Amino acid sequence: MSLVKRIIPCLDVHGGRVVKGIHFKDLRLVGDPLSLARLYEEQGADEIAFLDISASTENRKTRLDIVRRIAEEISIPFIVGGGIRTLNDMEEVLCSGADKLSINTAAVKNPKIIREGAEILGKKHIVVAIDAGRREGWWEVYIYGGSEPTGLDAVEWAREVERLGAGEILLTSIDRDGTNTGYDLELTKAVAEAVSIPVIASGGAGSPEHIYQVLTIGKADAALAASIFHCGTYTVRDVKEYLKERGVSVKLN
Repeated sequence: MSLVKRIIPCLDVHGGRVVKGIHFKDLRLVGDPLSLARLYEEQGADEIAFLDISASTENRKTRLDIVRRIAEEISIPFIVGGGIRTLNDMEEVLCSGADKLSINTAAVKNPKIIREGAEILGKKHIVVAIDAGRREGWWEVYIYGGSEPTGLDAVEWAREVERLGAGEILLTSIDRDGTNTGYDLELTKAVAEAVSIPVIASGGAGSPEHIYQVLTIGKADAALAASIFHCGTYTVRDVKEYLKERGVSVKLN
């Protein structure tokens, strides 16, 4: 577990624009991905996540034209996900300027792609995204943008992706996504305690307190958030100052 915690604004992109929904549905337009990426870097974001949320369901590749434009404009680490199915897709994403790539559906459908990516490209570039929905006593992994249940247990799957060579896990609670009611702390803690690689928590951030809770109680290494930054309710710096005042180690520019 890393000592310095990271704050990662997320750009969920659909049709070339940043959108935000609730439980992965009811998407509303937020703005331009390039402008928002620039803004969040200025505010002190540690990384930017770009997720082409409709790529898998539309059976297409990530919008690399947008990825390239953002990569040219920002200097902080850049995570890109959506529509990455093959080793060649992975290489294209990294060559387009991403520092890390995120796979979910492809990882479930073809787990060996995790190992291939880690061995050939380096595990530090491989993030496995896990979208999880709560069940009675466990959490189920979903693919295709949260639309298809898999029967996989999220905690067991997290252990498996670490074994296969993933360098990091991006864990999203579908139940909390877009609700602004706080992260699923139980889910996050269960996964964080099951693996030794960093866990990025996602889904539910509505306040700096929620982020504080997931980084402490939830034991996450990083917090990904969208709505609270897109709406201008809080800036990245607001959140980091809040965390620092409460003894959480963060990088303040």
